[in-house]
Amino acid sequence: MPSYLSPGVYVEEVESGSRPIEGVGTSVAAFIGFAQKGPFDEPTLITNWTQFLSVFGDFVEGTYLASSVYGYFANGGGICYVVRIGDGEQGPAEGTAGQVGPTAQLGPYSVRVLPGATGEITVEVADPDGEDPPQDVFTLIVKRDGQVVETYPSVTTKRSKDNVATQVRARSQLIRLEEPGKGAAPARPAVQSVTLATASGAGPGGGVVGVPDSLSTDSYVGDPDQRTGFGGLEAVEEVTMVAAPDLMSAYQRGALDLETVISVQRGLITHCEAMGDRIAILDPPPALSPRQIKTWREETTGFDSRYATLYYPWIKVFDPAVGRDAFVPPSGHVAGVWARNDETRGVHKAPANEVLRGAVGLQTQLTKGEHDLLNPIGLNCIRAFPGRGIRVWGARTLADDPSWRYLNVRRLFNYLEESILAGTQWVVFEPNDDALWARIRRTISAFLVNEWRKGALFGLTPDEAFYVKCDRETNPPESIEAGQVICEVGVAPVKPAEFVVFRLAQLSAGSGGIDE
Repeated sequence: MPSYLSPGVYVEEVESGSRPIEGVGTSVAAFIGFAQKGPFDEPTLITNWTQFLSVFGDFVEGTYLASSVYGYFANGGGICYVVRIGDGEQGPAEGTAGQVGPTAQLGPYSVRVLPGATGEITVEVADPDGEDPPQDVFTLIVKRDGQVVETYPSVTTKRSKDNVATQVRARSQLIRLEEPGKGAAPARPAVQSVTLATASGAGPGGGVVGVPDSLSTDSYVGDPDQRTGFGGLEAVEEVTMVAAPDLMSAYQRGALDLETVISVQRGLITHCEAMGDRIAILDPPPALSPRQIKTWREETTGFDSRYATLYYPWIKVFDPAVGRDAFVPPSGHVAGVWARNDETRGVHKAPANEVLRGAVGLQTQLTKGEHDLLNPIGLNCIRAFPGRGIRVWGARTLADDPSWRYLNVRRLFNYLEESILAGTQWVVFEPNDDALWARIRRTISAFLVNEWRKGALFGLTPDEAFYVKCDRETNPPESIEAGQVICEVGVAPVKPAEFVVFRLAQLSAGSGGIDE
């Protein structure tokens, strides 16, 4: 207590009756997958695409982590955490770009055979045709088993449309040329040839950068004590959504079987349920028909969780690793849509009827009848609408409980719970009496009134939207003796208008309309 020893005016700072609760963030994604380079099994904060390139490298053919992170930022994502899995010893050396078959050096370029190519591949540098050609121009010839199959006349090492690496990337079905790096254009390679064996003998990992020849559930689930895999994300409290897009690339390569894929997805769901503050965004296997994905959802996996969602089908995007459009899992792009929706509308708004930026096509074009089969089982479909683009057209969890059917309800409760938890830490060790209970009621009520004004809660008045009860009834003597403060909070979340029905009636002439 201050002492007043002489006459005068004194100014004192005192605490107000309640302390404001600040809403926590809702738009932080975590991605687990394979990358060209970077730290293994360490959750790394990434704030933009340029930083991802610097830390984890460029797009890697045959993997989906880079495409997913790129799609996340393109669709409105702000920050994310990236966990690169793999032991760093299996597969090709770090820094190799893309999917590697046998490689050889051709002047300043590294030549590699694309997966699936067969036969003996020979790459030759020859002088160009014509009289007195420019000194930096040459012809590149690709042979398979001694027969010329690809010819690139009048190409150069300069940064132009005739750049040899660019031309090969756009047209070749057999090889890729890896440039030596940034800086001045390399010198023209001398006339020479190299012969490469095909990648038919590669292991099940397919020689993908950073992908071991074999994986297991533990490769993804990891160990919380060692901060690996999903376990490493337990220490990152701000994460609100988790995706593992490269789970499907490992499946496609044969590094994981279908049973293990399901086991990993179940492990991801378990992680989200245990943390209680994040949602798993699951990807389906590629190229499933509507009836196949229905079977996958209902019979093969049987997932039932309020902390997980599943989106279908895969989307087509431009893949710089191969220089053409390719199908990728939708989870990364969807995570970006969630972040954009939270920023523009709020976490209470269902993240649906939103354009999927970067998507140029779908692996499966769904009809309304097919969608009618998938929506009731909690499968969020992505649809293409003429004149309106490709949109997310579902906002459900994988929960059988109707109370937790809608994704925005689950995410709203995550937001409210975490905000109240973080904003009431001052309560600990305070005197457990009526004055404290009143301060708690005022603090939480003020926060929920603001959320109601934002449209997050249903009701014409705050009394209809929520209640906060913290008094002698919720805190009997035995609770006080145990050192507990118990506060009950009830909220009425808004539900999405999923089915909009207009009923039209035909009026007879002169009927005067419908009475009010």
